[in-house]
Amino acid sequence: MIAPDLSVPIPDEIRAVHFIGIGGSGISGLARMFLGAGIPVSGSDRAESQNTRDLAALGATVHIGHDAANLGDVDTVVYTGAIWPENPEFLAAKERGLSVLHRSQALKYLIRGRRLVSVAGAHGKTTSTGMIVTGLADLGGDPNFVNGGVIQQYGVSSRSGSDDLFVVEADESDGTFLIYDTSIALITNVDADHLDHYGSHEAFDDAFVAFADAAREAVVISSDDVGARRVAARLSHENVVSFGEAEDAHVRLEFEGDGSVWISCAGERSPLRLGVPGRHNALNAAGAVAVLTALGHAFIDAVRAVEAFGGTVRRFELHGTRRGVSVYDDYAHHPTEVEAALEAARTVVGSGRIIALHQPHTYSRTKLMATEFAEVLERCADHSVVLDVYGAREDPIPGVTGELVERGFTDPASVSYVPDWGEAARRAAEIAQEGDFIITLGCGNVNLIIPQVMDALQPEE
Repeated sequence: MIAPDLSVPIPDEIRAVHFIGIGGSGISGLARMFLGAGIPVSGSDRAESQNTRDLAALGATVHIGHDAANLGDVDTVVYTGAIWPENPEFLAAKERGLSVLHRSQALKYLIRGRRLVSVAGAHGKTTSTGMIVTGLADLGGDPNFVNGGVIQQYGVSSRSGSDDLFVVEADESDGTFLIYDTSIALITNVDADHLDHYGSHEAFDDAFVAFADAAREAVVISSDDVGARRVAARLSHENVVSFGEAEDAHVRLEFEGDGSVWISCAGERSPLRLGVPGRHNALNAAGAVAVLTALGHAFIDAVRAVEAFGGTVRRFELHGTRRGVSVYDDYAHHPTEVEAALEAARTVVGSGRIIALHQPHTYSRTKLMATEFAEVLERCADHSVVLDVYGAREDPIPGVTGELVERGFTDPASVSYVPDWGEAARRAAEIAQEGDFIITLGCGNVNLIIPQVMDALQPEE
C-alpha cells in the first residue's frame, strides 16, 4: 500500500495521463472523465475486466500487466493506495521525473473552479451521491460527477456534464477528502473506520470537522448518527443543515406504523416513496434532499426528484431468481452497512429467509471487527456462509481468516465457514428454499461467486 503524497504539485496542464490499476471501480471513472475532457489516456491492470474493455472502447490504451514500458510518452501518472511501492510503473514514473499524482489529486485537477458538492461518511456515500446526481438531472440539470459505484440510470460511475456543478464521492479513508475546495459538504455519518490511517477515533473526528468547516456554502449532516452529532457540536460553520429522524432535524423523516415514510422541511411535509428499500436509503434520500434545497431547489421538487433514483450497481442489486430463490449482491463491508443491507432485505423478503454469503474485507478490519460482524449476521440473517478474507491492499495477518467471524456466533448451527467458493455456493443453495433471498456481502470480489450460486440453485438447461 502506498500512502498518498499530497505535497506533489498538481500541474497546470495534463497532456497525456497513465492510470495504474485503471480497471478499479473508482479510478476507471476518473479515466473516463479524462477521456471526456479530450486528454489521451493509457493505463494498466492485473487482469482484463468490463471496466478495462469499456475504457478501451472509448479510446484508452489499456495494458494487461504492469510494465515500465507501458508509460509511453505520458507526462502524468495516477495511482491509488491499492498498488504496491514496488510497482514497476510507479517506480519508472518517479525515476523519469513525471508528475505522479494520487487519484484524489487527479480528481482535483478535473474539478478546477467548479462548484463542488462533496459526499463523505463511512456508509451511504455512493447511494447518496447517486441520489443527488439523478435528482439534479430530474430537475433539469446536467452535473459532472465521479461516484464510487455505477449509477443505474447512467450505466457509469462518472460523467462529464455541461453544468458548472460537480458532485463527487469524497474518500475519507486516507484523509484526501480534505484537499477539495468544497462548496457543499454532505456527511452521511461519522462511524469510525480506517483507523489504520487515522490512529484514533479523535483523529477521525478531527478530519470530519476540518472537512465540514472548510465548506464554502453549507454543511449537510446527519442528526441521528452519534459520530455526526459529535462532529456537529464542534463546527463553527454558519450554515449547518441537519437531516434524519431527530425532532430538531431541518429535513426530518418520520416512519409510520403502516410502512409509509414522510419527509418535512420548514413547515412543508410530503410522503417519500423510494424505489430502493430500507430505512438507510430513506436516510440517504433525506440527506440528498437537504443538499438539493441547499443548492436552491424547492423542497417538494427535490423530494420528487430524489424519488426517481433507480439504485447503484452492487447496492442490493438483484442478479436473478432460480427455483424461487432470489440472489442479490450488496457492497456492504462494515458491520453497520451489513446490518442496513440485511434489514432492507427483511422488509421485502416477506415470509422468506435470508442467507448471507459474507466475504470479510481486509485483514485489519476482520481482526478488529470479527465479533461485530458475527453479531450482526447472526441477528439479521437466518443463516450465514462466511468466505475467507479479501485482503485488498493488505498483506495477510497470521491467524486472521473468515473463521474469526464464524467463531463469534453464539449458535454454531446458523453459520458455516466455507473458504472454497464452489463449496460455499453449494452450501448456500442447499439451505435456500423457495421465497428465500441469498445475498452476497462485501466490497471485494464476492459478486463473482454469483454465477456459481445460480448454477448451484438450478443449472441452466
